[in-house]
Amino acid sequence: MDSELERWKSAGEYFDYLGFDVFYRVEGTGPTLLLIHGYPFNSWDWSSIWPDLVERFTVIAPDMLGMGFSAKPVPYRYSVHDHADMHEALLRHLNVDSCHVLAHDLGDSVGQELLSRQELAQQSYGAVRFESITWLNGGLFNEAYTPRTMQKLMSGTPLGDIMSPLQGSQLSRRILEPTINEMFGPNTKPSRRLMGAFHQILEYNDGTKVLHKVGRFLDDRHVHRNRWVRSMRETSVPMRLIDGPVDPNSGRHMAARYSEVIPDADVVMLADDIGHWPQIEAPEAVLTHFLEHVDRVAGA
Repeated sequence: MDSELERWKSAGEYFDYLGFDVFYRVEGTGPTLLLIHGYPFNSWDWSSIWPDLVERFTVIAPDMLGMGFSAKPVPYRYSVHDHADMHEALLRHLNVDSCHVLAHDLGDSVGQELLSRQELAQQSYGAVRFESITWLNGGLFNEAYTPRTMQKLMSGTPLGDIMSPLQGSQLSRRILEPTINEMFGPNTKPSRRLMGAFHQILEYNDGTKVLHKVGRFLDDRHVHRNRWVRSMRETSVPMRLIDGPVDPNSGRHMAARYSEVIPDADVVMLADDIGHWPQIEAPEAVLTHFLEHVDRVAGA
C-alpha cells in the first residue's frame, strides 16, 4: 500500500455499524467538523487540507460502507439513506450533538439527506444540529447533473454486474482511468502515484466487487430531489457552495443552477482550471473559502 495511504489508515479506528466495521479518523480540538467524502474513493480525499483543519476543529472523517477502508459487503443495498444513517450513528457514537459539515460529490447527497432530516425532525439516531454546511462539487440538483458515460453504464445497466469479476484487472484500470482524468482540471491531472493510490483504495478489501452497487446512488437523487431541495430552500443553516468550474459532472452549470434554486445563494467559483476534486486540485483555495464561511457564521 502507498505509504501515505498506510499512514492515513494507521491513524484511524473503527466503529460497529449494524455489524459492519466502519473506518473513521477523528483528530483536533475545537468545534466539531464532519467531513463527508465522495464516490468512489474515501476520507483520504481530505488529506491535503487535514493538517490545517485539525488546528481549528475536532475533525471527524469516516469512510462510507462499500468504500475506502470500511466494510464492503457484496449482498447489500447501498443507498444515500443508509450512508446518512451511518453518519448519524457515528456522531452518536462520538457523543456529538452539533457540528459543521464539509461535503463533496456523493457526500453532498448524504449532506442533503442529513439536512432534510434535521428540518423535518426525522433523524434516526438522535438530534444533531448543523451549524453550517459547505458543499463542494456534486450532484445537488439531478436535473443539472451530467455523469460520465462509464458511470451511467456501470451503475445504471447490467454492465456493472457483468464487469464486476474483471474489476481490478489491467483492463478495468485502463477503462477507469480516462474517466477519472476527465474529472480533473487540465492542469491538475492526477500523477501516476496518485492514480495508483486511487486504485488501491478502490481495490482494498475486494472493493471493486461492489463499486457499481455503491454507484447506484444516482437513483436516490431522483427519488428524493424535491424533499432535499425544499429543505435547502427553507433551512436557516448557513450554506456555501465552493465549485470547481470545469468539472464536467457538476461544474459551472451546477453552480448556476444552485444560484437559480437557492434563495440568496452563497457561491464561490474557483479558478477556471479546477475540476471535480477541488480539495485535491486547489486545497489552499478551498480552505480559505471554507474558513471564511465558518468564521462568518461564528461571528454572526
